[in-house]
Amino acid sequence: MAAPMLRWCCLGRRWVLACVDSGSRHGRGAAIGFTSSRKRGQSSVAQQPLITAQKSRKGEHKWAAVVGLEIHAQISSNSKLFSGSQVRFAAPPNSLVSFFDASLPGTLPVLNRRCVEAAVMTGLALSCRINKKSLFDRKHYFYADLPAGYQITQQRLPIAVNGSLAYSVCAGKKPSQVISKTVRIKQIQLEQDSGKSLHDELRSQTLIDLNRAEGQLRVDANISVHHPGEPLGVRTEVKNLNSARFLAKAIDSEIERQIHELENGREILNETRSFDYKLGCTMPMRDKEGKQDYRFMPEPNLPPLLLYDTASLPPGADPQQVINIDWIRERLPDLPSETREKLIQQYGMLPEHSFALLNEVGLLEFFQNVIKETRAEPKKVTSWVLNIFLGFLKQQNLAVNESPVTPTALAELLNLLDRKAISSSAAKQVFEELWRSKGKTPSQIVSEKQLELMQDEEALERVCHTVMEGHPQVVMDMKRGNSRAINKLIGLVRKATLSRADPTVIKEILEKKLSS
Repeated sequence: MAAPMLRWCCLGRRWVLACVDSGSRHGRGAAIGFTSSRKRGQSSVAQQPLITAQKSRKGEHKWAAVVGLEIHAQISSNSKLFSGSQVRFAAPPNSLVSFFDASLPGTLPVLNRRCVEAAVMTGLALSCRINKKSLFDRKHYFYADLPAGYQITQQRLPIAVNGSLAYSVCAGKKPSQVISKTVRIKQIQLEQDSGKSLHDELRSQTLIDLNRAEGQLRVDANISVHHPGEPLGVRTEVKNLNSARFLAKAIDSEIERQIHELENGREILNETRSFDYKLGCTMPMRDKEGKQDYRFMPEPNLPPLLLYDTASLPPGADPQQVINIDWIRERLPDLPSETREKLIQQYGMLPEHSFALLNEVGLLEFFQNVIKETRAEPKKVTSWVLNIFLGFLKQQNLAVNESPVTPTALAELLNLLDRKAISSSAAKQVFEELWRSKGKTPSQIVSEKQLELMQDEEALERVCHTVMEGHPQVVMDMKRGNSRAINKLIGLVRKATLSRADPTVIKEILEKKLSS
């Protein structure tokens, strides 16, 4: 209750059964209109005609899907948005509730500065225009998890508007076929979070927890389908999706359901639905026969929120009493797109590799720590981190921070490989042992298993000579230009040396002997 909550509405595109563009929402939140006309309590967004990604069969119509997302993201803060109560995940029910959270008469909201700074930083990261003056409103509705009978939000003038988020997707089967797209952000607003209803089916009762609502991220998706060039279809709202994976599945399922309904002569109802992840489909919750009147009104207990930049900062202003937009902008960390570009420029990395490093939590930091401690080329480090290290993680279903192999250990292993102390195949054996034997260093494993490369070239020449004498037919095939024959000889020499010989050196010796 009164937990710090950021809400933003995204108007973006993605390709599923059809092309997905901007959309809208009604219900417990701000609305994004489908048409250019304006109504009270509703803003509008221009729509763009789009063609579906799915080819239609002969005699069939193409379908375009329209999707609008409302994203509720909880702010990382020590206390709530309008009260001093602590914020702690999984705390006992109603153990972090102030008088204001419980809506006792006479209690007043006090705005959390940290939450405002986080909202501004989010707006800057999403290329929004930060409003130097924003307003708080009361949104009235009656529900058990909202004891005041209203929610404090920003309906008329939110803290940030008109942003965008660029992202890239694979356009084909090859990872290198990446294209850029842009999601439009309508607005970002600070909003009081509601409580959480706990339904006890055994006792047929519902309990209310006013600590704060569930999870750190919730998404409501508004979805409709129509034929390109025709009016937009009736939309449904899929509520409370709490992961990107479930969001994608819910959108795909609902688009498919609506197309199936319409193609079979049935109508789409303007209703609220939920996503059943076990069944993989959306289910009806309640209808929306008419637009709910939230009776928005200015919040009388909160004055307008005023922000400044360096140019408009009042002379002699106390930095603790004002929020400077430019100060926050200077402290904005690198955005993912900027980080990817730096990786490409600094290490000559392929774009798809830069995406892979950023898409796994903690993987970029792991990569950078390995780079700091190894003499190996960045391309070699990239290959090992993305192909071998990440492959082991996925096999074991582990996060990066759960890996038994540390950046220091991998860096030492790559150093051994770089100075040709071990072969590539031996390096993979060492990595496997590092994964199994926590605490051992690569050098210890190499010594214990005698995996060092043969440094005595004369001894290696003798081994090559012995192998060639023992396989005259393979040598004859090699002399006739059979490219596979030399690979077979290399394999035989490596087997004779217990994989301790460098394949490149073996090849050089074999070719030298054949030419002489």
